[in-house]
Amino acid sequence: MTDAITLPLFPLPTVLFPAGRMPLQIFEPRYLDMISRCMRETGSFGIVLIRRGQDARLTQETAQPDICEVGTAAAIIDFNPLPNGRLGIVVKGQQKFRVVHTRELADHLLEGTVVPLAAEAPVPLPAAFGGLAALLRELAQHPLVQRLGPEIDFEDAVSVSCRLAELLPIEPAIKQSLLELDSSDERLEALARVVDQMRG
Repeated sequence: MTDAITLPLFPLPTVLFPAGRMPLQIFEPRYLDMISRCMRETGSFGIVLIRRGQDARLTQETAQPDICEVGTAAAIIDFNPLPNGRLGIVVKGQQKFRVVHTRELADHLLEGTVVPLAAEAPVPLPAAFGGLAALLRELAQHPLVQRLGPEIDFEDAVSVSCRLAELLPIEPAIKQSLLELDSSDERLEALARVVDQMRG
């Protein structure tokens, strides 16, 4: 069994997939401090989906949000101070993890004891899912997507399934269920059903 590690957690209303890229705007002091530590120590933090509640723990009367158990470690790959006074960063998804325990620090930052999950090995994309790869190619042409410069291997089932899951305009809870799958085949099958439903 993989040893547990400690990660600062960033609860968000969205899902980060391994190897995926996500832009964030940081402005709360607790998260600015967290980002500063990560950059100074070349460390990472964990992004977890908020199941219920809001990411606002600014008083003792406000409860921490209820978070999903499976999240993704995030490494900072770019940063830029923004005109609005916020810090813009781009993160890249690393390894998935399972949260086994959380605690709240003095500044209300959530810290988690997490167990890293095994990474999925690349596998050839089955021909039956060629239509999903074609859809991903279309989505990847969007200017906002191109600006992030995603790394996509259209012949790898893991890459296609994760990139399509993050780019499709679907509910975060569905994205979370796709993140939690351990098999690219299962993720592709689930995505095929989602796309069929979207197309009516």
